[in-house]
Amino acid sequence: MPRLWNETIEAHRRDVRLAILDTTAALVAAHGLLSVTMSQIAEETGIGRATLYKYFSDVESILLAWHERQITAHLEQLAEARDQAADAGERLHAVLEAFALISHESRGHRDTELAAFLHRDQHVGRAQHQVHALIRGLLTEGAESGDLRNDVAPDELASYCLHALTAASSMPSKAAVRRLVAVTLAALRPPN
Repeated sequence: MPRLWNETIEAHRRDVRLAILDTTAALVAAHGLLSVTMSQIAEETGIGRATLYKYFSDVESILLAWHERQITAHLEQLAEARDQAADAGERLHAVLEAFALISHESRGHRDTELAAFLHRDQHVGRAQHQVHALIRGLLTEGAESGDLRNDVAPDELASYCLHALTAASSMPSKAAVRRLVAVTLAALRPPN
């Protein structure tokens, strides 16, 4: 097959896969995890059931793939925030604010059967470890430069930051989220 044909087929497959993921997420959000069937997904996506089964074996596998895509996008967002800032303090601020805003925007998915289903998987643990390591590295860099406290281990401070900023999911506004980030950052400054 010519190269253009292969690229076109791959692009089509990617588009169908993404449509399946988005349709499934929307159906689950509207009707609940236990109410969605493969037939509904195929119909809403505009494909046949046989085609759907070529991509995924069941609703759960679709949701796990959708969640993996979400996690990957969030990790990329944090890395982008880190890479756009100039110094250690700015990088930490950018990453903590991005993390808090992600938590705030994801608040609709908390305490639901979907969250319970998705968060039992191992890819969530890997992502949490990556975020912790990213923040720990920034804290280490800031402590070495003297901009951040060095009397508490960076590993402990990273845990503190992540736990403190998960409260962003219950904040009423982005302004409140930014105030939470400011309070968290204030605790990281060297003691007088």
